[in-house]
Amino acid sequence: MQMTMRWYGSSDPVKLENIRQVPSVEGVVGAMFEIPVGEVWSLEAILGLQSRIKSAGLNLSVIESIPVHESIKLGTPDRDQYIEHYAQSIRNMASAGVYVLCYNFMPIFDWMRTDLYFPLPDGSTTMLYDQKVLDQMDLSHGLARLPAWANDFDAPAMNRLGEQYRELGEVGLLENFAYFLRAVIPVAAAFGVKMALHPDDPPWSLFGVPRIVRDTVSIQKILDVVNHPAHGLTFCTGSLGCNPKNNLPEMAAQFASRVNFVHARNVKTIAEKTFLEVQHPSYYGDVDMYAVLKTLMAGGFSGFIRSDHGRMIWGETGTPGYGLFDRALGATYLYGLIDAIQRGMKT
Repeated sequence: MQMTMRWYGSSDPVKLENIRQVPSVEGVVGAMFEIPVGEVWSLEAILGLQSRIKSAGLNLSVIESIPVHESIKLGTPDRDQYIEHYAQSIRNMASAGVYVLCYNFMPIFDWMRTDLYFPLPDGSTTMLYDQKVLDQMDLSHGLARLPAWANDFDAPAMNRLGEQYRELGEVGLLENFAYFLRAVIPVAAAFGVKMALHPDDPPWSLFGVPRIVRDTVSIQKILDVVNHPAHGLTFCTGSLGCNPKNNLPEMAAQFASRVNFVHARNVKTIAEKTFLEVQHPSYYGDVDMYAVLKTLMAGGFSGFIRSDHGRMIWGETGTPGYGLFDRALGATYLYGLIDAIQRGMKT
């Protein structure tokens, strides 16, 4: 496996020069949040991002992510133009020599937490998801009081989208996803790009809005829409691991040949649909990181991996989950596991 680290661009408190100093990390997982959702990621813009990363002695290894427009997810009449924009962005990233694209199909929201600074006994802070807190809120009030990563919808727009998605339901959302996949996967395949679908985070419905990338059955159904290596999975141990019903080593064995990227983080379930993000080593949470990585590698995965969300430690401040220190510790731990597994596979 090849170790990478997420970088949020020029506004990221973590500098590329810092990332370069992390042992084993040679690649960057990059994005351009300044590009409005639905617009084409131009070749010039991607080359500009790539040049900046190269100037720091690193490689732009993965794009994460080119957002999927809500019109595509809802299947509205204007979806085809947004699908073509998406396809052109795939062509452009391939022209820049970047061949892995992590993306998701989560309606309205990206990943969701209810507390970004939950204090731990050791003095660090981490992110928490508490279903009881979420249940006390509704979309009509927007997200002003709710830590979440979402597109910049105001409360009326978010409420309207929520109603549309609830009416669409899981079946309709899956049909629209299949329509999108049948249009863009042939483009990705033709240009050598591996698309890596990120599971829903958390992998259950929010505010009654459907989510369809949750578990073994739902993921297999999606992968079967287009049976091609270009259509694969981001195996995220945190997103899948916060549902105790998901057996991660078994899922790794089933999907290894279709895994195109790995997010490695640890979570600890403390109540039903309530979990903490904890230190990367297996000891601290519910994810058997050794078993997952060993199974993926035995199944032939040798691509890019990154240490995912970390705690805020040693007084660091910055983007919740994306500080330097704990992710660097996570990267070195993961590299140690990978090194040991590789050595064991050779004996």
